[in-house]
Amino acid sequence: MHRTRAILMLILATAAWGYSFPAGKALLAALERDLPGREGLMLSALLIGARFALAALLMWMVQPRAFGQMRADEWRQGLGLGLFGGLGMLFQCDGLNHTTASAVAFLTQFSAVLVPVVVALRLRRLPPLFTIVCVAMVITGVAILGEFDWRQLRFGRGEAETLLSSFFFTAQILCLEVPQWRGNHSGRVSMVMFGMVALVLTPVFLAKAASPADALALVSNGPKLAVFLSLTGICSLFAFLLMNRWQPHVEATTAGIIYCAEPLFTTAFALFTPALLAPVLHVKYPNEMLTPSLLLGGALITGANILITLKPPTVFRAD
Repeated sequence: MHRTRAILMLILATAAWGYSFPAGKALLAALERDLPGREGLMLSALLIGARFALAALLMWMVQPRAFGQMRADEWRQGLGLGLFGGLGMLFQCDGLNHTTASAVAFLTQFSAVLVPVVVALRLRRLPPLFTIVCVAMVITGVAILGEFDWRQLRFGRGEAETLLSSFFFTAQILCLEVPQWRGNHSGRVSMVMFGMVALVLTPVFLAKAASPADALALVSNGPKLAVFLSLTGICSLFAFLLMNRWQPHVEATTAGIIYCAEPLFTTAFALFTPALLAPVLHVKYPNEMLTPSLLLGGALITGANILITLKPPTVFRAD
């Protein structure tokens, strides 16, 4: 029952991340309008870095004594999560500027393949057939969901950045399975992680920005501030606190499969969120349409998540 609850909490975290794509894309469009000529990499670093800087500040305000209570292992885990997560999100976000959303959605899920491979190499045993079937289901589901066309795949900058991000996300997932870190306080670890993400991305923003004052574009009017705060609260604080709290209670391979549901939730949010945000941000961003690909791809991803909930692969248990 405890493991089932952990899986449900991670699915909830994945749903929160799904909101970040349409909301983040709408906010990036507004930033591109207000900061013409700026590189996409700078805008991505600004948006992600500012979100996590604010998240770290808010957590410190709630727990002002947390740094004094921090153990060495909590520092190590938080710094690792922040380093890998920050770089992964940066390359993933910038990849969207150079390739299609379906290619990014599909290639990001390469981490679902990498995690069981790394675990298998570490344990010196092959993944069970059950795990292989679940991974195949989610990869197929994501490919169908994004109407992925292999003939159009060209490994340019966007595809290369997205594949690189999947390696960082794999390392981030595995950071939560290190045995000696199981007793760490997830809140303190998350605070360090959030601060590290901001620290990693700040030099990227400063190197590419015309001026540090470019950061003020995020909060230059009420609608942009509201979307920014919603991204911080839902996609940074809420989602990553759930991830850091509950992922240690499942296998890393199971977590990788669960996280593949992100494109499903992203597509669901994209059916209605753009129409809500585009008018208030004064950008052009139409809703996506419900298609057979969404139904079939979503069914495969959902089916894989149900299977791992009902029949956990005990070979890769973390505890």
